[in-house]
Amino acid sequence: MSAKATWKVSAAVMASRVLGLLREMMFAGLFGGSRWMDCFYLAFKVPNLLRDLFAEGALSQAFVTTFSKKLKADGEESAWALANKMMTLAAVFMSLVTLLGILIAPWIVDFLTSLSREGSSPRTYNPEEIALTITMVRVMYPFILLVSLAALVMGMLNARNVFGMPALSSCFFNLGSMIGGAALGWWMDPAWGPQSLVGFAMGVVIGGLAQLMCQFPALRRVGYRFVADFQWRDSGVRQILKLMGPAVIAASVVQINVVVNAMFAYGVGEGAVSWLSYAFRLMQLPIGVFGVAVATVTLPVLSRAAVSGIGPDFKPTLAKGLRLVAFLVLPSTIGLALLAEPIVSVLYERGAFDAVDRAQTAVALRAYGYGLVCYAWLKVLQPAFYAIEKRWLPMVVSIFALGLNLCCNWFFVFVMRWGHESLALTTSISATFNFLILFIAMRKFAGDIGTVDLLTLLMKLALAGTAMAGVCVAANRFFFMDPAHLSFGLRAVGLVVTVGVAALIYFAAARLLKVSEAKDALEMVMRRMRG
Repeated sequence: MSAKATWKVSAAVMASRVLGLLREMMFAGLFGGSRWMDCFYLAFKVPNLLRDLFAEGALSQAFVTTFSKKLKADGEESAWALANKMMTLAAVFMSLVTLLGILIAPWIVDFLTSLSREGSSPRTYNPEEIALTITMVRVMYPFILLVSLAALVMGMLNARNVFGMPALSSCFFNLGSMIGGAALGWWMDPAWGPQSLVGFAMGVVIGGLAQLMCQFPALRRVGYRFVADFQWRDSGVRQILKLMGPAVIAASVVQINVVVNAMFAYGVGEGAVSWLSYAFRLMQLPIGVFGVAVATVTLPVLSRAAVSGIGPDFKPTLAKGLRLVAFLVLPSTIGLALLAEPIVSVLYERGAFDAVDRAQTAVALRAYGYGLVCYAWLKVLQPAFYAIEKRWLPMVVSIFALGLNLCCNWFFVFVMRWGHESLALTTSISATFNFLILFIAMRKFAGDIGTVDLLTLLMKLALAGTAMAGVCVAANRFFFMDPAHLSFGLRAVGLVVTVGVAALIYFAAARLLKVSEAKDALEMVMRRMRG
């Protein structure tokens, strides 16, 4: 992929993250941290889990690999024939999965809400919530069929070096789900009661349809015409399914973790699922902007440096990537911890989202923030194991992290009787242990990867962060004493000024402390702006 294409994809991913945040802001304003919003988020976990397992990750990557080889070896006609086989197989198989999901929705929801019926659970069983959740699961299940087909179309376009519209397709999902969901929700219940959420569930399906259809014009331009093909006993189809296996297993660990957290959150009490979802969306922004960006840049270099064993460029590249992530993400950690309430207030506090929701979301955001650096480091470190053909290790460590997450959740919620913030804290703990184990393992495989330099950098960044923290503390004490008593304009301007001044002080302090990553980050931004 060229630098221009990489920049297009990065910009499209960022646009999608921003639209996703706007979608959460709309939900917060309409429903706040209500028990009905909890039902929507819980219901969406089911098709979303299947999407991440089978569609956008594993299926797309496996298809691109096989389709590209087929295109090069056997020509266009053979490659398009393989595409028709996979489109037909995906349509049939995912239709069956959809029908099965609709039929067994009561059992799925019964399992997801089982912790709320534990004798020691703080939340009581509510048949109305269960009935609404079952309805929304059934309404949203066709989404997995649409997004699976969209993933195949994305794979075809990427294999033909078309990256712009596939990267933008998730933006169409967010727009379709917001606009379609809001229209149908208002039509079903103008007072924005529980039934309006069924309209938003329909909006998820509309968004999935938009994500698929927006790619059709580009697909026609590259020469594809769909013809149903049920001849699935094909070497290309078998190769795609074979490649999907490890990716599905690796992705399942992460997604099971997400669902387990949602189950515990539903059992914690009303609003917990919503507060965690609102906070998690904010936590994902710096990871998407910085962690994924650095990983995208370093992975090709790491792969080339490990073609014939671990080459001389491998360790310096990985070490530099980890240092750059630390420099970029540490101020986000400080900002999320110290400015959590102002950030949540500016983005979410309106309509049904009140001061209680703000405080509870802010608590979860702080807890997520504690593990932010390690979470972002994993984005760089995990792919490095794939580059040196040790892909099994991140999977095994992820399974350990899942077990740790489950044990900590159970202990914090049912023994310590802590609230929803403990679930966010557990996510941070799991990410930290996951990173530390992989870091130690990488030292064993590749030798020292700049541990002393990384620790030295962290000490320097701690000093720069302390100066930055002073600005945040002063803003909290003298301006953001009670955000709700300030107008939205004042809150927004105050937050922008505080973040801007804090970032400048952090950057200046880093330069004074001779942190080379400050210069590297500036050069990376300038290249992006010129590109």
